[in-house]
Amino acid sequence: MIKISPSILSSDFSNLEQEIQSLAAADADWIHIDVMDGCFVPNITLGAPIVKAIRPHTVRIFDVHLMIRDPLAYIKDFTAAGADVITFHIESDSDVGATIDAIKVGGAIPSLSIKPATPAEAVFPYLDRLGMVLVMSVEPGFGGQSFMPVSIDKIRAIRQEADRRGLDLMIQVDGGIDSTTITKCAAAGADCFAVGSAVFKAADRAAAIHAMRAAAEKVFRSDLD
Repeated sequence: MIKISPSILSSDFSNLEQEIQSLAAADADWIHIDVMDGCFVPNITLGAPIVKAIRPHTVRIFDVHLMIRDPLAYIKDFTAAGADVITFHIESDSDVGATIDAIKVGGAIPSLSIKPATPAEAVFPYLDRLGMVLVMSVEPGFGGQSFMPVSIDKIRAIRQEADRRGLDLMIQVDGGIDSTTITKCAAAGADCFAVGSAVFKAADRAAAIHAMRAAAEKVFRSDLD
């Protein structure tokens, strides 16, 4: 099933409660929360206290993307704050296996991400232990970037390997997702999409979410048949 996860990086940070509720009213499946530390990526956003503060305002899945140098040190903070899915980068300094274990112990779904320069095969040793893989289709750190087509082949390679092993693995794509790029990613095997400006700049957020979901579902289902 296709999931649309609007990224609050594109939201009005001065009014997060209303923004969160707006996304729920617009039928967003998940809410994507980008966490940046100014070290792993050249930007700083928010942390676990903000996640905890907005958690009471929606029952939607919190899809937390940790773009930080040492994610293992903060997993307990984010699971306690209410994260449902936690993505961290294979390129970070933390031990991958230990970080996956910590996410599971905290009751969240573990997800591993790769930057545009990292090959798809880097995540293959961990696929059996993950609920999701996130393929970055832009360089992490800032919203509003253009989609990088190199991500398509990575999505396809990860989906093929997951299918070969019989794994029920979600593949998320983050960066430059809109009504055009979402169909290309779905055709390659992606079924979860972190979407920024295509939702937040839309005149009708619900219509934008429904249109992208419908387009992706049509392509994803036909590709699997």
